[in-house]
Amino acid sequence: MKNYTKQWVTVSIYLIFISISLLGCKAKNETGPEPEQKPNILFAIADDQSFPYASAYGTSGIKTPSFDKVAQDGILFTNAFVAAPQCSPSRAAILTGKNIWQIEEAGTHASYFPKKYPVFTDLLASVGYRIGFTGKPWGPGNWKDAGWLQNPVGPEFNDKKMSSVPTTGIQSKDYYGNFVAFFQQKEKEQPFFFWYGGHEPHRTYEEGSGVKAGKILEESAVPAFLPDHELIKSDVADYALEIEWFDSHLGKMIQYLEEQGELENTIIVVTADNGMPFPSAKANLQEYGTHVPLAICWPSKMKGNRVVKDLVALIDLAPTFLELAKVEEVPEMTGKSLSKLLIPVPEVQSKTHREFVLTGRERHTHARPDNLGYPARAIRTQDYLYVRNFKPDLWPAGDPEPITAKNQLPSKGFKSLSPGFHDVDDSPSKLFLIEQQSNYPTEYNLAYEKRPSEQLYDIKKDPSCVNNVAEVPFYAEIRKELRTKLDTELNHQGDPWVLGFGDIFDSYPRMSTMREFEGFHERGEYNPAFIQKGQVKIE
Repeated sequence: MKNYTKQWVTVSIYLIFISISLLGCKAKNETGPEPEQKPNILFAIADDQSFPYASAYGTSGIKTPSFDKVAQDGILFTNAFVAAPQCSPSRAAILTGKNIWQIEEAGTHASYFPKKYPVFTDLLASVGYRIGFTGKPWGPGNWKDAGWLQNPVGPEFNDKKMSSVPTTGIQSKDYYGNFVAFFQQKEKEQPFFFWYGGHEPHRTYEEGSGVKAGKILEESAVPAFLPDHELIKSDVADYALEIEWFDSHLGKMIQYLEEQGELENTIIVVTADNGMPFPSAKANLQEYGTHVPLAICWPSKMKGNRVVKDLVALIDLAPTFLELAKVEEVPEMTGKSLSKLLIPVPEVQSKTHREFVLTGRERHTHARPDNLGYPARAIRTQDYLYVRNFKPDLWPAGDPEPITAKNQLPSKGFKSLSPGFHDVDDSPSKLFLIEQQSNYPTEYNLAYEKRPSEQLYDIKKDPSCVNNVAEVPFYAEIRKELRTKLDTELNHQGDPWVLGFGDIFDSYPRMSTMREFEGFHERGEYNPAFIQKGQVKIE
């Protein structure tokens, strides 16, 4: 009897324990499932890198193992386009998810960034993300006087410096070290967005650095719009070396994330803000100005080793980041989320992301009297590129003004600045074309001569945009169709150039250095000749 009682007591205690445990489990389940962890985002953006300059695309003379790894672990995009072929308007478009004609001063190079336009970095911060950048953020331009407390990209992490760099053209900023400093400051479970803005491959380059590093000139991928000459090949080799430097820091960041156990839940995006700093590329709406590399991976969510040929725009990144971060209140954006391309939904797999992409340009450098830009818009389909030049009487690369003692600017690494055409970055390639005009008239004309109001390129036959077929009868209907589509979209998006007040872009101030051209040349001031009635100026 004694033993029985003892056993009964033991069993009772056990049953009570089980009951409490079950009640605890029930109570836990009643609270619902644990909220899904928000993804980290590492956004790597090179400065002036054209498609297809990455080894994942099969381009010779360049090795980008980090970009290639992201592409292998996720998606390699073959048709990604920036909103503008210049640094600051392209970056502003990425941040806002809007085209350059929708963001006023921020749509021109080196002006203001109006505070009234929300940026995705602030929206990510509002839901708990730690934000930071190293290298180049939004810029050049003025954000302080427009009401921002910090650069629109976020807080700066640029204190770490390299003890040495391979060439004089490469920045001394330790991008990887700054990323580590940022990571170590965030809370353990806090999601992050980090903007790695390499200054490379922006000019200037140390002339001959590519060959010095072991690159073979015959392997340099020279576009068809440039002469196949040893000097050009050497310049392209220097360019490739700087891309590889950018890629090397990305690789270190990826390795660090893996060591910290954060790689699986990190979306990694690798791209560029505009095309290569060569004649007929950067600051132009042709392919090598707006078509950029793009690779995206998310190891825990995305199926890897895919190639996507759909047309995508970098303004699509803002809504993508906000959707994947589950930001509920998102302002109106022109960009379209890429989420269904990244993580395909069976019923929409057959649909095309975009029928076309739009690009545009306004002022680049101070390259014309009155600080005038070169307004143009373009529509790109899978097969064709159509460009509308609103002021064909202007020089597309800037006025061919000779350099004088008054307007000469400091030069890094070159004996002298090239004469005129200041919308083209100073370089050996630029000067070569000017000096060798008689030997390479086709390449010279493509880069520097005035252009007709309409340009049309058959991309499948002419990916380098050498032959304008706008006046060829065979393409007449295609030109008409694309012109109509472009006008319709620009009107819908409120582009001042199709609404009758496009000159407003020439009123916007330039914050960077200005040359002694005739007409308006007051740095940081609105151009009174083009201020529209009722225009609100940023003070």
